[in-house]
Amino acid sequence: MENLIQLRNVTKIYQQGKVQVHAVQDLTLGLALGEFSALCGPSGSGKTTVLNLIGALDEPSQGTILLEGNDLALLNRTQLSRLRRDRIGFVFQAYNLVPVLTAYENAEFVLALQGVPAKERYDRTMTILDEVGLAGLANRRPDELSGGQQQRVAIARAICPEPAVVLADEPTANVDTTTADGLLGLMEKLNDEKRITFLFSTHDQRVMDRAHRLIRLTDGQLTGDEVRR
Repeated sequence: MENLIQLRNVTKIYQQGKVQVHAVQDLTLGLALGEFSALCGPSGSGKTTVLNLIGALDEPSQGTILLEGNDLALLNRTQLSRLRRDRIGFVFQAYNLVPVLTAYENAEFVLALQGVPAKERYDRTMTILDEVGLAGLANRRPDELSGGQQQRVAIARAICPEPAVVLADEPTANVDTTTADGLLGLMEKLNDEKRITFLFSTHDQRVMDRAHRLIRLTDGQLTGDEVRR
């Protein structure tokens, strides 16, 4: 199967004072369309760095990253911004919802940036909010929602633009086991029914148990790659 994402000999070095930190070291990896995969490993293993590199939020020190065949290094700032807006959905550990916006407004935000007509935005956003279990909560602001509900809004915002891939950084870190199971079941359903590609970073065993592929990182290096189904 053709790779949706390709990392070729990717290294990321951060300068911390006089010390160079190799967050990712010579990583070569491919992910196909429709995968439900997890980057796993302890804190500091490079998981979030890899997500940020794939999501064009950071640039590699060395190596090549391709998304849908596009070399990210060859895109200018405007092209990268459009790529992040249109082809990549982000689910952040801290939710990153806009506090003054309702659940509906947060979920439709990217669609508005894309210039999608108002009627289509409304129909698509309300359908997605219903699918993630928030049909009756569209007018609530983040401070009126539980942590699990806020994460569902973040998932809705990520999938409304119909991206090529959703990158989820520690999506279960701030929720209890029941909520985590519900969120993972929701994302697995979206993966199965809509063929949305998900890539998680996690050290949560609950996520690892549900992932269809486990990609293990240690000190920024690939130490395991297990396809489970």
